[in-house]
Amino acid sequence: MFVLWVGAWIASAAVMVLVLGLMFWAMVRYRRRPDNEVPSQLRYHLPLEVLYTVAPVIIVAIFFAQTVKSQTGMLEKVEDPDHTITVVGSKWQFTFNYLDEEATGGTPVFDTGEPSNPSELWLPVDESVRFNLISPDVNHSFWIPEFYFKLDVVPGRQNSFDVTPTREGVFTGRCAELCGLYHTRMIFKVHVVPREEYDAHLQQLQAAGQIGEPEGGVEANQIAGLAEAQKAQNAENGEQE
Repeated sequence: MFVLWVGAWIASAAVMVLVLGLMFWAMVRYRRRPDNEVPSQLRYHLPLEVLYTVAPVIIVAIFFAQTVKSQTGMLEKVEDPDHTITVVGSKWQFTFNYLDEEATGGTPVFDTGEPSNPSELWLPVDESVRFNLISPDVNHSFWIPEFYFKLDVVPGRQNSFDVTPTREGVFTGRCAELCGLYHTRMIFKVHVVPREEYDAHLQQLQAAGQIGEPEGGVEANQIAGLAEAQKAQNAENGEQE
């Protein structure tokens, strides 16, 4: 993905230099002279028009071929991933379900959050992880910029991809699909740590009772901040009845 990104910028820069160079050359070469001579005028220039049509087609075709090649490589699956994590994108926070982990005796545990208290994703360094992406409500997009990759989270469909983090650190992930009112708060921290710290974190989740596979965040079907107001309104309506 990085090679595709850099190659696209180099190609774009080359086209920009060529086009601007021709523009400035034409402005200088064919500028109005003191003798008021007007450059020759043409109704059309067939070779130039063919070039303007063929050259972009060739450039786009090369971009397309390289994009398909990179996409195929990015979506290539590991035969037996070391870890499997279900990512649930919901309004408006991600939930991470860790499945079949040795540290918890195979019991699934989860990390979740809400816009005011974002969730955290923990990954072991140098070990393969399969992400299964699902959504109970609207389209989201799972994006960790340092992975050079993002994938849509679509209701009714499970997308997946594999990745092997190779660098320890704390990174920021986010939703890259405009999904509603609190889209901008749909962020999370990514901790890439040694396997021992990863196992310890899962055991902490298990001890805290965060066991199971939730289908959405704490406020998956509520507008954040309005839950209490809705409860009060319902209570008031009940009293009036």
